[in-house]
Amino acid sequence: MIEPTSNVGEATGTFRRLVDNVARVIAGNDDAVACAAICLLADGNLLLEGVPGVGKTTMARAIAVSIGGDFSRVQATPDLLPSDLTGISVYDQSRAEFRFVPGPVFANVVLVDEINRTTPRTQSALLEPMEERQVTVEGVTHPLPEPYLVIATENPAEHHGTYPLPEGQLDRFALAVRVGYPDPLASADVVLRQLERHPLRDLQPVLTPADVLAAQHATRDVFVDEAVVRYAVDLVTATRAAPEIALGASPRASVWLVRCAQARAVSQGRTYALPDDVKALAVPVIAHRLLPAQARGGGEAARTVVRRLLEQVSVPLDVARTG
Repeated sequence: MIEPTSNVGEATGTFRRLVDNVARVIAGNDDAVACAAICLLADGNLLLEGVPGVGKTTMARAIAVSIGGDFSRVQATPDLLPSDLTGISVYDQSRAEFRFVPGPVFANVVLVDEINRTTPRTQSALLEPMEERQVTVEGVTHPLPEPYLVIATENPAEHHGTYPLPEGQLDRFALAVRVGYPDPLASADVVLRQLERHPLRDLQPVLTPADVLAAQHATRDVFVDEAVVRYAVDLVTATRAAPEIALGASPRASVWLVRCAQARAVSQGRTYALPDDVKALAVPVIAHRLLPAQARGGGEAARTVVRRLLEQVSVPLDVARTG
């Protein structure tokens, strides 16, 4: 295990190096890149949403390259089996015993591309790795490497050949980030960058797994006033009473909203979280966990509800900045 030794200032530097490096290959989605880096500092899992061709996979690969460590990529397909992710036990004739062969989830960064093109049964194989950072195969538990990050890309649900993600799995993604179309200027920049070769081929690591663990450790030390915690809980609780929502956000959403607020504070060089941190991350942390009462509108309907609640729920004004 790598021992993290860092402080908030160094963690802020880690955040900026990561964002700057990923920006070398991603144009026009600066907010999405920043949210992805915040997710990493918070030690969460990341869901990238958007139509094909907007750079979701490129962003995931750029993050993996930037932080070093082991990387694996899984292309989700309808015939993918749970054991294709977690690994299997095979009989070793030379030793006359069964030997565990790890699957692709045993890496520091695991990219599951187009996760909603595989069946719910296979999707559920990621629940234990995402939540508990371990895999249990045939009654034996195997720890996963540190740091650990699952990045999944998802195509719109109305596209052909997709399966909806189970609510329990959506709840295990700390943030769901939308990767949209770049504006015309950024689109031209993307084309120019790839005229000779894809810039991802020349991207180099700017961090180590030890740097990431140290930054995650420093993020946990960011001070959060009780008023900020109550504000996050009030926002999440309000989703359960919204008439447009059939299933509101779980207590896990409150946990991740506060942890991501800590990470956003680090990204701005602060040792304390503010209500503004909670407000800035409420939509990507909460919206994907909501089940709208009507299927029409889907994710956008959930995001609209969260934005409305941000206007309705009282924001604490007197917040302590140190413990």
